[in-house]
Amino acid sequence: MEFTAQQIADFLKGSIVGDPLTQVNDFSRIEDGRPGTLTFLANPKYEHFIYETNASIVLVNNDFTPTDKIKATLIKVPNAYSSLATLMSLVEQAKQRQTGVDSTAFVASSATVGNNCYVGAFAYIGDNTVIGDDCRIYPGVYVGDRVSIAGNTTIYPHVSIYNGCVVGSNCIIHAGAVIGADGFGFAPDEQGEYQKIPQLGNVVIEDNVEVGANTTIDRAVIGSTIIRKGVKLDNLIMVAHNVEIGSNTVLAAQAGISGSSKVGAGCMIGGQVGLSGHITVGDKVQIGAQAGILGNVEAGARILGSPAMPARQYLRSIVIFEKLPELYRTIGQLQKEIEELKTKNNNKL
Repeated sequence: MEFTAQQIADFLKGSIVGDPLTQVNDFSRIEDGRPGTLTFLANPKYEHFIYETNASIVLVNNDFTPTDKIKATLIKVPNAYSSLATLMSLVEQAKQRQTGVDSTAFVASSATVGNNCYVGAFAYIGDNTVIGDDCRIYPGVYVGDRVSIAGNTTIYPHVSIYNGCVVGSNCIIHAGAVIGADGFGFAPDEQGEYQKIPQLGNVVIEDNVEVGANTTIDRAVIGSTIIRKGVKLDNLIMVAHNVEIGSNTVLAAQAGISGSSKVGAGCMIGGQVGLSGHITVGDKVQIGAQAGILGNVEAGARILGSPAMPARQYLRSIVIFEKLPELYRTIGQLQKEIEELKTKNNNKL
């Protein structure tokens, strides 16, 4: 399907610089753009590519001012990256979607599968489970008993959703994710042997959440582990029992949150960040990659390092850290000079 620059601009409420009749039928990266494709420029570091790209249309921000000739047609929008996401979502929605239950899938007689759903080969749907309309359950998915999955949610291959868990509408759970496995709960007895604590709660995932591949979200000991609406979890993330993550918070790959910690809304948590248990992180906190969080974090804070500290303090500390070898040598020289002065003074006395 082809679209003209004018059609795209009208849809995005943008303005055209160039030929409004330019047509595209695919997307490409700006550095290797091909004729007949649409690309975008959002990061100034990539600006030099716009002057040589062969893409036919480039989405740019309204404040973009070229410094050289551009052969592509430009569409100016308030946010080029967001507009690209809107277009790609439109294309994705236009694709023909599979429906129906594969003959090799198992659906319990007490389960309910909504209208226009797809259940792939060898998927398993347990007793008293409810699948909403327009859901896509890909091959090899395990959905246990008494699970609820609301409408228009996609569960990719080999996801496991344990008994009693709840998944909201418009969610995406990527391949290999495990929702509702037992939390890491053990208590030592008098002999020092660890006895398992039954994990009787569940996981509740609200609407518009995306869970990355091989991410794990453990069920609560009692009550629920809760992922609020709009949360985005990258691949390979660990969320422990009884954790609560606030709405529209994002976590990058390999981050881990220990049991019973609460993370606020609108937070940004970098890759390999570790949060210890039973702490509270306020709203709109930004945590840099590999930070170690040992205590509560106030709302709006920006922190880095392990153990973590305010970002400005951390950056000043890094400057000092880089100079430690030089400072160590200087201190050694000063100590030597002090000892020499002490010796001279003692000799004079």
